[in-house]
Formats: sequence, structure tokens, C-alpha cells
Amino acid sequence: MNAQSEQQDSSLDPLKWVLVGALIVVGVIGNRYFSDVSVLLRVVVLLGLAIAAGFIALQTSKGRRGWAFALQARTEMRKVVWPARPEVLQTTLMVVVMVVVMALILWGLDALFFRLIAWLTGQGG
Repeated sequence: MNAQSEQQDSSLDPLKWVLVGALIVVGVIGNRYFSDVSVLLRVVVLLGLAIAAGFIALQTSKGRRGWAFALQARTEMRKVVWPARPEVLQTTLMVVVMVVVMALILWGLDALFFRLIAWLTGQGG
């Protein structure tokens, strides 16, 4: 029975996605058409349409897989070990110093090549 209901859900998925797309189109066109209406009212209606579209999308197999992926990503984000403030400051300082050093090296090479080309072409004094 579970496989049959899964098959039935899958056959209705395209219709559900069309409904989700229709809700989005109605929201965009309605927001443009009713531009003279209060912004607060338009935002409330758009939020309602977005919630309805999200609820319908979650009823599809791709929607359920997407929601499961989002929950797993959130779990993985909690496992990340973020650096402490001193480590961040030290790394940032190293990056800034290296950028300045590389800028000076490139500036020096540019000036050297400019003078070399000017000497070779007879443009320099």
C-alpha cells in the first residue's frame, strides 16, 4: 500500500509544481498590478502565497528530499569548529601583510620593466 501511495504522489508531482509556479506568477503579477495598494498589505499577501507555495512544494518527492537536505546541512553546520577571535585577527593580519608585500613586488617589477622598455625603445632620458 505504501508503494502505491508513493506512486500516486509521484504522478501528481508535476501538477503540484505547476500549482507552485502559478502561485509565484500570481504573486509577481498581483504585486505589480496592485502597486497602489499599501506595501504592508502586499507583503502580507506575498508571504501568504510564498508559504502556500512552499507547503505545496514540500508535498512533492523532490520537495521532501530538498527539506531533508536542508536539515542535514543545518546539522553539519553545527559540527563546524569556527576559529576564535585571536586566530581570525592573526590570519587577517597575515593576509594584509602578504597583499602589501606582493603589491610592492609587482609595483617594483612594473617600474623596472617600464624603465627597461623605455631604455630599449629610446623613449627614456
